[in-house]
Amino acid sequence: MNIAVYGFMGVGKTTIGEVLAERLGYNFIDMDAEIEHIEGTKISTIFKEKGEPYFRKLESELVQTLSNSDKQVIACGGGTVAYPENAETLSASTRMVYLTASIEEIINRTKDDSSRPLLDVDDPRNTALLLLEKRKPIYERYAEVTIDTTGLSPNVVVEKILEAL
Repeated sequence: MNIAVYGFMGVGKTTIGEVLAERLGYNFIDMDAEIEHIEGTKISTIFKEKGEPYFRKLESELVQTLSNSDKQVIACGGGTVAYPENAETLSASTRMVYLTASIEEIINRTKDDSSRPLLDVDDPRNTALLLLEKRKPIYERYAEVTIDTTGLSPNVVVEKILEAL
């Protein structure tokens, strides 16, 4: 069994995924870091040089590969589960944990991070709200467990996940 932690950027997927994997004795895979490793460059560079469709293709290929493995905690990129084909593939073999946070928390956590190409805009708060509104229905549709990470430590979130699973 795999566990996927997913949700919008800045909700704590990587940090919580690492702690969860350690607690379970599972391998931890951060999809964005894995794509950067495979491509030999940063996500922001992939977006700039090859475009979002190319990045989403890489992401879908990685979902296929990861869904054939076992005992992994997978930190999905913010957009991974927003694509129904990825969500379907993951949910067939993976426990799906949807992490949320308030928009204020998301903006606060991402404000100094230049590696987020979708928020590298004049009005990141409004852009985040629009993206979140668009993605939220599909995030919710595939959630087996939903945890709001606002103001919680990673250890508390992991305890909540383990209780719910």
